[in-house]
Amino acid sequence: MAPALQISIPTASTATPSGSGKPFTQYHVVLQLPLRKHEVKKRYSDFTDLHTALVSQTGQPPPATLPPKSWLRRTVNNDALTEERRRGLETYLRGIVEADDGRWRSSSAWRAFLNLPSGTSTLHANGSLSSTGNKQRPDRAGRGGIADPNQWLDVHRDLKTQIQTARQQLKQREAATTAQAQHALGAEAKASLVRAATAIAQLEDGLRGISAASKGDDAGWGGTMKLGDGEIRRRRDLVGAARKEVEGLEGVLRSMATKNTGNVTSAVQSGAVASAGDKAALWNGTSAAQPKPSGRVLGGPLKETERTRELDNNGVLQLQQQVMEDQEEDVLSLGKTVSKLKDMGIMINEELTIQNEMLGLVEQDVERHQGKLDVARRRIGKIS
Repeated sequence: MAPALQISIPTASTATPSGSGKPFTQYHVVLQLPLRKHEVKKRYSDFTDLHTALVSQTGQPPPATLPPKSWLRRTVNNDALTEERRRGLETYLRGIVEADDGRWRSSSAWRAFLNLPSGTSTLHANGSLSSTGNKQRPDRAGRGGIADPNQWLDVHRDLKTQIQTARQQLKQREAATTAQAQHALGAEAKASLVRAATAIAQLEDGLRGISAASKGDDAGWGGTMKLGDGEIRRRRDLVGAARKEVEGLEGVLRSMATKNTGNVTSAVQSGAVASAGDKAALWNGTSAAQPKPSGRVLGGPLKETERTRELDNNGVLQLQQQVMEDQEEDVLSLGKTVSKLKDMGIMINEELTIQNEMLGLVEQDVERHQGKLDVARRRIGKIS
């Protein structure tokens, strides 16, 4: 699925400082948002400052590298060098946007570079959130709440990514054949669930602050966009559903941890391996007059299909598991699409609110000018 934010550098231009400085090349960074385009102009030095800040804040360089600086040539008088650097810078930005790891996109340096509203949190490598602005307030437990409703949605999307990652790691652990691989995948799944639990705590704290600010009960969260009661209830439901998912996955992880040791120990101690006599005893008591079924009986007479006719019981079981996994992936993909549509609906609602306010201002201007015209008509009538 394509990322919600599309970024590109379609053109570059030459600018001259207001003083007597030398001309320089500036690159037009264009963000294609769901409802509008946002464009900023940046120099190459701005990109190098961004790279340094991202490495400092996240502890790891972005997935793409910056194009190297040329000491002997200048882009002002070299169209080929300008185009080459433009493509390299565009690849650098797209690498950050399209990366599965959202730590660089969540940093304050990234938002400052794109002139976006200051974020409320920065996602570190370990998944914790730390304050980056005046919109994040720690609670009594020392955690930080997310006061910006738009940033709240970004963190919720990251939370869903962590839950999906943990689910995939648990599937891989179940399919692993060695104890070492099972242990490593179990540790990775546990880390993802811990990060998800931390994000849930952040979302709950932020939602309490947003609710208080919307009701006007908390003046310390100034500048927070207010939300309606219905939207706040919807977000509470999202957090509750995510918490249930995390708790369910934690239960699956605990059961996997005890399943291997428990099964092996009980099988050895109780001699649970079936012998040939045990298998033959299964047929004792059956009538010899009754013919054995010619087809497969799994709880009832079912029709064979082209896909199952040539398979044995194990093959049918594997086929069913594959079909269930495919259906689960389809449901997850559909869920992501619905979530994206919900976010777009919220943004469209905000855009319509702004447009209504602008129409109200235009209507006030029309009424004011109409009043002036009426006064002018009355004066003209008196003169005539």
